[in-house]
Formats: sequence, C-alpha cells, structure tokens
Amino acid sequence: MDLASIQKYIDINRSSLLDSVIPFWMQHGVDREYGGFFNYLGEDGQVLHTDKVVRHLGRFVWLYTLFYNEIEKRQEWLDLALQGIDFIEKFGFDRDGRMFYEVTRDGRPVRKRRYVITEHYTIMAYTLLYLATGNPEWKAKARKLYKCVLMYYYNPELLPPKSYPVRKTKAHNIPMIIVCSTQQLRLSGDDPLYKNTIDFCLNEVYNNFLNPEKKALLEVVNADGSFLETPEGRTINPGHSIESAWFTMEEARHRNDKNLLQKGLQALDWALDWGWDHEHGGILYFVNVDGHPCDQYEHELKLWWPQNEAIYATLLAYHMTGEEKYWNWFTKIHDYAYSHFPDPKHGDWFKYLRRDGSLSSTAKGTRWAGMFHHARMMHNCVKLLEEIKAKVQ
Repeated sequence: MDLASIQKYIDINRSSLLDSVIPFWMQHGVDREYGGFFNYLGEDGQVLHTDKVVRHLGRFVWLYTLFYNEIEKRQEWLDLALQGIDFIEKFGFDRDGRMFYEVTRDGRPVRKRRYVITEHYTIMAYTLLYLATGNPEWKAKARKLYKCVLMYYYNPELLPPKSYPVRKTKAHNIPMIIVCSTQQLRLSGDDPLYKNTIDFCLNEVYNNFLNPEKKALLEVVNADGSFLETPEGRTINPGHSIESAWFTMEEARHRNDKNLLQKGLQALDWALDWGWDHEHGGILYFVNVDGHPCDQYEHELKLWWPQNEAIYATLLAYHMTGEEKYWNWFTKIHDYAYSHFPDPKHGDWFKYLRRDGSLSSTAKGTRWAGMFHHARMMHNCVKLLEEIKAKVQ
C-alpha cells in the first residue's frame, strides 16, 4: 500500500459518486410534480412504478443533506432534501406517530409494516437537516421520533406479533439499526441517553447474536439469546454482520475503546470467512451456519450492498489497526465490486448479480434497492482514505 494506491481508490470512489451515482438519481429519481423520490427505476432510469417506499425517502433526504454538509454547499442538494422531507411530513406518518412503509405517488398509504425500521432513516434525515440549517425544529423532531422508536424497542408487545408466541425470537437487525441512528442523532448534541442506548444494543449484539461456538453473528435467535434450531436460526447474513461490525468499530473510534474495537473486528473476521465466495469472488447473500441447504432461494445472489458494507468495514479495520490483511480484503472486495456492478453506459450500479457474477437484473432501484448503500460507502471511503493518505505523507 502506497500513496499512489490510496489516491487511485480516492479517485475511483469520488468520480463514481459525483459523476455517475448522484447524477443518475438526480436525473431520474426526483418526482418534481408530487415531491419526494422515485425508487423503482430501470436500467436507463425509466420509472417502472411510482409508489414510494418511505424508508427510501428518508435515505434520499439523508444522502442529499450529507452531500451538502460534507462535500459542497450546493443549494440544489439541500433543496432536494427539503422537498423530500416535506413529502415525508405530509404523507409518511400514521396517526399513531409511526410511519408507513409505502405510499402512492401522491402520498396515499399502501402498506405499513409491523417493524419499526423506516423511522430510523427519518431520524437520520432530521438530524443532518438540523446540522445543515441550524433550525432547532429538525433536532426536536429527530428526538421525538427517536423516543417513539425506543418505546417500541423496549416494549415489543405493543407491536403486532409476527407469529404465534409458541416460539419467541428476536432479530439482530433491530439493535443494529438503533446503533446507527443513535450515532447519527448524537451528531446534533450528546445526551447520556445515546450512550446508554448504544451500550444496551451492542450488549444485545455481542452477548446474544454473536455465537462463539458457530463463529458467526446470527440473524435470529431465541428470545433468551440461545441458538434457534430452525432455518431462520441457522441463517447468517454476512452483509448485516459486516454492517454491524463497522458500526461497532465507529463506536470504538468515537470512544477510543480497544475492547470494543476487538469485538467489531471479531464479528468482521467471522463474517468475511463465512461470506466470501472463494470460487467466484464477492460476498454471498445468505449462508447456513450448519452447512445445510439455505432456506432462502436467493442465497447465492451477489447483491450490491453486502459488497458496499464490506468495502468500508475492511478499510476502517485497516485504518484502526494497520493490519495489512484488512487492506488486502479492502482491495479484493473493492476491485470485485467495481468490476461487476457499475453500469458504464447509463450510470449508477446494477444491484443484483448471480453467483458467477453475471447480471441477474438490470434494475437500478426496487422496493429494497436505491442509492443509499453504495453512495454512503463511496463517500465514507473517500473521507477515510484521505485520512489514511494524510498519515502516510
């Protein structure tokens, strides 16, 4: 690793973000008639369906505000964020204070899920809008919604059950996303509540979902944290494990906590061991921890976002440890992703490949896919690589 290599990866990520990803979504993903953003986009940006996933709306607002705050004070980015949050505030909330999952183009509710997930991205969006504008109303709204989220997290009986209570379980993605949104909210001003919440959630992750016997961070466990002998309980989602690992490492960086760093590194190492496809390259979508056939029919697909999370996580691990193995992981996963997912003709990234790396779908946006993961990764990588470059010079 030398200055030339560092600069190469800075240039690749900066150019991809500013010259390909952002322009594609600004051109095709903005609803200039009704407000908000489209998320169902085809290969060339054609809008395939006009319903709007509210989670994506929050993510778009967060991203455009992030670009405004940290890349350049382009008014068009802030204007996009403001029109997006206006749509969310008009149409994204149900009467109970929770948020819809999907609405029509003009804002009529289509679906509301039992999970409290969508709300986290609106908390993140409110927080960055506060940092961009200084308007205390955005901070107050973020805190109000955050407290609503925590109420449901600590009182899950308030939500409709997913299944009959013969088998009580809990999922890793809930404490994981709470750590992320809390870290973002903390940017608007610290509060003991934030550390206490992160401590509680990380304790859940590492004492209940990280399984030393299996050497894996599991997605679903029994309510008491014990191993769940079902297909769901045997499932590893390497992308989620890696994402959780770098949230942990960022918290360790914030606190200068070496013990917490080691926990994040352990989760990362195990996830890479399970997730990397030694035959074709890339991070697999799902893996069965006991070696049984996966229950998920899409388990062999290579999705864009696990690659994104792995790229940043390994770069962060290298930055915090100096261990060459993490730089090697970073370059290997980065080079795989950039040689398979970007669309040189129309811009942006494809999102779904088959295991062998061939294209599975030409969609650029779906109910689940948008600009979030790869744009966040590119921006985070540029920032971190600049820090690494400054240390090497």
